[in-house]
Amino acid sequence: MNKGSELRARYNDNTRGVYFIGTTPPKSDTPVDQVEMIANKLLERVSDIDFDGLIVYDIQDENSRTNVPRPFPFKSTLDPRYYSSLLQDQSQRPVITYKSVIQSNNDDFELWANEAWHTYGIRDVVLVGSPSQKNTISLPLASAYQTLVDNNNDFFIGGITIAERHANKGNEHTRLIEKHQQGCNFFISQAIYNPQATIDMLTRYAIECQQQGLKPQRIILTFSPCGSRKTLEFIEWLGVSVPEATSLRILNAEKPLYESIRICLNTLQQILDAVLPYDLPLGLNIESLTNRKEEIDGSILLYKLLRSTMENYLSKQELDRLIHHK
Repeated sequence: MNKGSELRARYNDNTRGVYFIGTTPPKSDTPVDQVEMIANKLLERVSDIDFDGLIVYDIQDENSRTNVPRPFPFKSTLDPRYYSSLLQDQSQRPVITYKSVIQSNNDDFELWANEAWHTYGIRDVVLVGSPSQKNTISLPLASAYQTLVDNNNDFFIGGITIAERHANKGNEHTRLIEKHQQGCNFFISQAIYNPQATIDMLTRYAIECQQQGLKPQRIILTFSPCGSRKTLEFIEWLGVSVPEATSLRILNAEKPLYESIRICLNTLQQILDAVLPYDLPLGLNIESLTNRKEEIDGSILLYKLLRSTMENYLSKQELDRLIHHK
């Protein structure tokens, strides 16, 4: 069974969660032998936890999205496809590769996709559109999805979902349905620090799917620990909504990192309690937004806590099913 279909089979089993570790490729000037070392180190850190796969991001400058200066200077990274194939070989687990399509035109992107499949063994892809309406877009996201759907290789395609966009525009649920019609079979959220925005979006999506007689697609919720003011600034710079009380709680805590882990745990619990009636297929993605050892270790502790919370939720769902089907 190829890696793509393995993930697809897992995604389609609504009775179980899917669990990922998110990571970014090393900087583009990293020597080859060091890249392998970085990959090994990551896999060593996660060797004692059970996860379904990894997610490799495609980092862009995004300075068009906001006038606020970036808290960490932007440095270009290695080709995510290369890092994905390395992690896939070493971990023997599926790896989802992000691709920002903003710099592409149709031909470039077709070439990217064929190389991704044949050269790098990539089967699972998440496409990301322009972070800002102000950019000149030569390849709209919808066309990029179409290119992958029409491609001879059978990619398993995902998209991103942003609860903050729902809070502002109230239409993220219809975007999810449209993206599914365009070829997306799963969605990954950006980091969550505002449970209400995510609850509103998931509830609206679940009800809309029920009303239209559609099967909801799997939504993977992303969580990221935060151990310092600088990391918090970066999280907010990325467009993640952090309620004022939450940022004050983290920054005034004796141990900000562990306070943020407690907040993430509580956030997931609130989301799961709220969406329990809707039978939505969910998953988790835990990432560390910095390469600080403390935050990476924190993300692994967070993974363990959130995974057991999610498993508990799925058992409750199972019990619910059994009660109502008798």
